[in-house]
Amino acid sequence: MARKTTTLSPKALVTVGVILAGFIAVAVWYKYRRGQGIDWSYSLDAGIRLPTEYAVHGIDVSKHQGSIRWESIRQTGLPGDAHLEFAYLKATEGISIQDKKFKANYTAARQANLKVGAYHFFIPWRDPVQQATNFVNTVKLRSGDLPPVLDVESSHALKSDEQTIRDIDTWLQLVEKHYGVRPVVYTNRRFYQRFIRGHFDEYPLWLADYSSSEIAGDISGKLWFWQYSETGKVRGIKGKVDYNAFMGDLDELEQICLP
Repeated sequence: MARKTTTLSPKALVTVGVILAGFIAVAVWYKYRRGQGIDWSYSLDAGIRLPTEYAVHGIDVSKHQGSIRWESIRQTGLPGDAHLEFAYLKATEGISIQDKKFKANYTAARQANLKVGAYHFFIPWRDPVQQATNFVNTVKLRSGDLPPVLDVESSHALKSDEQTIRDIDTWLQLVEKHYGVRPVVYTNRRFYQRFIRGHFDEYPLWLADYSSSEIAGDISGKLWFWQYSETGKVRGIKGKVDYNAFMGDLDELEQICLP
């Protein structure tokens, strides 16, 4: 018996195409939001999911976290073999601002046996030389501390991309010369793609990306840190805290610290 074939009308084909496209869009969205190639485990203490393939985690804080009980930080329960091992502290901003909690946080975090580092919040319309001077005059890093960090997330409407890149380069070179170690560049994925990728690949990267997608993605440089959440909880801190994973083990974290 001959098989009867059915031919869809053009209108029906369009309808089927729209439905199929919708299913594909939902599948892509779900995969992107859920994470590709990353396993997560929820921590009741932290109040967030953590990427379980990384054992070394840390936080970054500023005066906005208020008074911190640093002796309680490491008591935060994380899943599996994960531990809070490091803390980056805001030290300076622009050409003249110093974080009022930096010195106290630095001393207490070291006493709590955390690996400690300092970061500068870059203001794109301010002079990069004065910004570097503000940082090095404020931050006296010691042996065993983490490398300095440049937090750069925005550009200035009146500056060209080329000038923005030159300003970033100026800060990085001056700070590298002062401490004898290459600073880490902290940024988000959008800024990375526009200003950092292909220009500063020799500098370690700290990427803020909360999408739960495959973190490697389009990264062309050395990814050292991944800020995967800005809504975590930590014992000893009131309010939300940024959570970060180090892309290596504890021995490798030791190796990147200042000699």
